[in-house]
Amino acid sequence: MQRVERLQLEHVLQTVCVLESVVRRSFGPEGGQVLFTRDTGQAMLSRSGTRILTALRLEHPLARMVVECVLKHSTVTGDGSKTFILLMASLLRIIYTTACKEPTVSHTYNSKAAAEAATARHLADKMLAFALEELDDLIAIRVVPYGSCLSWEDFTAKTQSPAHSNNHSVQNLLASFFHSRLGRTHCDLMSSLTCELLTHWKSENDSPSSSLHFVNDNFAALHTPVSGFPISCSRLIKGQVIHRDFAVLCPQTDQQPIKAVVFTGYLQPKLLSAGEVLELGCGEQGKQRNIVQFSAWAERSLESVIASLQSLGVSVLLSAAKQSAAVLALAAQAEMSIVECVSEDELSLFARLSGATPVRDCWMIEPEHVATLTFCRPILLGAHRYVHLAFHDAEERVTVKPCSLVICGLGEGQTDQYACALRDAIRMLLSTWEPMGITATTASKRTLQSNNSTSLHTDNQFPNATPFKQCVLEPGCVIPAGGTFEFLLNHALLQHGSNCSISDDTIMGVPAVSQLLAKALLTVPRQIYSHSPRRFLQTQTRLLSFIQNHSHPSNLSYKQEHNSVLVQVGGESECPPKEGKLTKLCCGEDQVSPKVFMSDSGLESVSCKYQVLLAVLQCVSSILRVDTVLHTHTQSHRLQNISWEGTEDEAED
Repeated sequence: MQRVERLQLEHVLQTVCVLESVVRRSFGPEGGQVLFTRDTGQAMLSRSGTRILTALRLEHPLARMVVECVLKHSTVTGDGSKTFILLMASLLRIIYTTACKEPTVSHTYNSKAAAEAATARHLADKMLAFALEELDDLIAIRVVPYGSCLSWEDFTAKTQSPAHSNNHSVQNLLASFFHSRLGRTHCDLMSSLTCELLTHWKSENDSPSSSLHFVNDNFAALHTPVSGFPISCSRLIKGQVIHRDFAVLCPQTDQQPIKAVVFTGYLQPKLLSAGEVLELGCGEQGKQRNIVQFSAWAERSLESVIASLQSLGVSVLLSAAKQSAAVLALAAQAEMSIVECVSEDELSLFARLSGATPVRDCWMIEPEHVATLTFCRPILLGAHRYVHLAFHDAEERVTVKPCSLVICGLGEGQTDQYACALRDAIRMLLSTWEPMGITATTASKRTLQSNNSTSLHTDNQFPNATPFKQCVLEPGCVIPAGGTFEFLLNHALLQHGSNCSISDDTIMGVPAVSQLLAKALLTVPRQIYSHSPRRFLQTQTRLLSFIQNHSHPSNLSYKQEHNSVLVQVGGESECPPKEGKLTKLCCGEDQVSPKVFMSDSGLESVSCKYQVLLAVLQCVSSILRVDTVLHTHTQSHRLQNISWEGTEDEAED
């Protein structure tokens, strides 16, 4: 008989708190690594929140539902899995405490637990509605101006040294990301490697989003993991690496371009045409003669295919399927190299970079199916031999510099972690460059609200606030790491709650909801500075003092763009940045350095911060609607759709 469990608010909180206790140990710049032990005794260390959560054997369906929400969020943004759990646990604790303080209405609910659940659902819905309607405005007005905006040139500028490079801000953004994923040792190396990769794949004709999407969508074909070498051996190599070895290898001369064709099917004899008859005999001798005749006919047919390829100058065949022994023998005789069983992703990338169209019917080969290569030769990466090829620099295709990324690690687990971290860094940059939630409707709503005297943007704190169109969340918005986003948004939420008119229902009203959300946000910087609570108070105090002692940051940005004000960064005076680059850097008239509240942990993406907060509120609102859990018998307690990258059949403790 199926077991039915009534889900209470306390049970929801306990389930999420268990997940919080797991990820808390590895959170923040000072967080440690989690040791995983497989059933075979093999151990692996990781700081990735996604890996930590997917490695757990989760029995409760509610815990699996939460982890699925985390994974869906991190798949899009590439970041925020541990912050997701911490914020969710904090919100549930606050909701639980608030709901328990509410008096029970006996004539409406049958029990106190039912009343608490209804209050919790109402609070969660109010928080989500508030976030969808007001949170993006608060972030754009009271958080973004204290950060900076990166331009596309910052993403792809070539670095010389971290201290004197044009993309110093991008280096800080990536370094803080890799610091939380891989530790302090390798963050600079990985951030430089990511910038170099983006520089090679930068397209002059396409938009920045298109280039980032291209690298993200083709990352599996663009990188090669190599185990047994330190991460410092990771590098970029020219051209494309096909992760297969030659089935037939014939020496190629480097004196002239190489012609290649992509086959998505099999090289097979031509089908009999109308009126063509293949004579067959009877009896034992007839059968043997039929086999000989058919083999000779098939060989002649395949020879005509090879001859057709030779007439086009083709010397390399890339095949998605495994070819027959007869095809391999004829190709070797004709001095043609063949690569079999090439993945669909690699063939698609090859076709896009070469400009050649893959062909399925070997009897329909045309010149547009032939690609021109500079070279095609074996390459030894670690213990494996692959196919390394480079594309001919045609005038119509000189938009990018095709390259492949070689990621090295001492073990397979470490190599996979480095690859996943770099892939997630690309997703994080894509989320940073494509902010979520800023639409034409939102912009028009802000324009209308700017004319309203009761709008949150024209309150007493910022009497000289600039129009909304200047504060819309732009691509590339970043802010100093170390809890700066949470401190600023906490202050903005508290100010917003105090300035709004308080209704009779103070607990269910928007001011109370904003204050509860502000309280939950502080759990992130508290965990960052958990090793030093005094530093938490000092950072918060200095940031609030900076906000109170300086004018509105939008005015500072305006002055910075129109006046010759020097920007003091790290004690050195620099000229004002160009338009579109760091145009909203926190700098007062007296040249107060942004380091008054900026930690050494780098930068964070404002868009990713906003998305994780919105995703947490949506998840909380969803799980609090669950009333009953129906347990069914399954063969495995592990998530069916969640697995480690590259180790689907492994179970970790």
